[in-house]
Amino acid sequence: MAIFATFVIVPFGLLFLVSGLIINLIQLVLFIFVRPVSRNVYRRINTSVVELLWLQLIWLVDWWAFIKINLYADAETLELLGKEHALVLSNHRGDIDWLVGWVMAQHSGRLGSTLAIMRKEAKYFPIIGWSMWFSEYIILEKNWAKDEKILKAGFNQLKDFPTTFWLGLFVEGTRFNQKNLEAAKVYASLKGLPTPRNVLIPRTKGFVSAVTHMRSFVPAIYDCTYTVQKKQTTPILLRMFGGQSSEVNLQMRRYKMSQVPETTDGIAQWCQDLFVAKDSQLENYFTNDVFSDLDVHQIGRPIKPLIVVLTWFCLLIYGSFKLLQ
Repeated sequence: MAIFATFVIVPFGLLFLVSGLIINLIQLVLFIFVRPVSRNVYRRINTSVVELLWLQLIWLVDWWAFIKINLYADAETLELLGKEHALVLSNHRGDIDWLVGWVMAQHSGRLGSTLAIMRKEAKYFPIIGWSMWFSEYIILEKNWAKDEKILKAGFNQLKDFPTTFWLGLFVEGTRFNQKNLEAAKVYASLKGLPTPRNVLIPRTKGFVSAVTHMRSFVPAIYDCTYTVQKKQTTPILLRMFGGQSSEVNLQMRRYKMSQVPETTDGIAQWCQDLFVAKDSQLENYFTNDVFSDLDVHQIGRPIKPLIVVLTWFCLLIYGSFKLLQ
C-alpha cells in the first residue's frame, strides 16, 4: 500500500505544485490589472480560478482517501446551504476538519467564495497561503490592538461581496488536544467557567467583532460540530495521502443572526453557551453513542473534483511532452 501510495503522492504533489503556481500567477495578474479597475469583477473571476486549486484537495478527501461524511442537519438548513451569506463556526479537533468544511462548501456551490479568518503565518505558505491572500481571507497579526482594526476592515469589505460567501471561524483558536485541554481546564477554574471535556474554551473577541459588524448583511450562523466516528482512526493529512479511509460526523445547525444578542457581553455569552452545549453533545456521543437529534444524510462524491484533477494531469503530461520535444 505504501508503494502504491507513493505512485500517487509524487505525481499529485507535482501536479499541485505546478497547477498551484499557475493559479497564483493568474491571481497575481488579476490582482494587478483587474482589481484596480473593478474589485467585484476581480472577486468573481478569482472565485472560479481558486476553485480549480481547492478542488484538488477535495479530490483527496472524496476520491483518494474516501473519507465518509455523515451530515446531521434539518431540512431548512439543507435547503438554505449555499443560498445565503453565513458565518460558520466549528470546533477544531484535528488536521482535516477544515477540509471537511470545504467539502460541504463545494457541495453547496460555495467553495470558491468560502473565506476564513487565519493567522498571519498562513499567508507565507506557498500556493495555498498565497491563494488565500489573493482571495481576501482575513489575516490576523495575533495582536488585538491591530487585529481589532483588521477584523473591522475585513468584515466591512464583505458588504459588497458579489457572490454568496461563507466565512469560517475556529473560535477555540487552536486544535483540541490533551495539552490544550488541560490548559483550558485551568483557565476555566480561574474564571469560574464550566470545565471543558471535549472542546476548548472559545476566544470570543473575534466572534463578537464578526457578529457586531456583519449582522446587517449576514443573515445566518452555521454552528458545526465535528468528530471522528467512534473506533475510527483519526484522519490526518499524512494518512490521507496514504489513502487511509475514515468516517466522520458533522452536525450543521443554523441560527438566525437575529437570535444572537446585540450587546458585547451577550454575544460573548451566546458563543460560550454554544460551546458548553457542544461539549455536552460530544460527551453524550462518546458515552452513549448518540451524536445528534437531527436526521443524518450521506454526502456523496461529486464528479467535478475528479474531472478537474484528471484535466490538470492531462495538461501536465501534454506540457511535459512538448517541453521534452
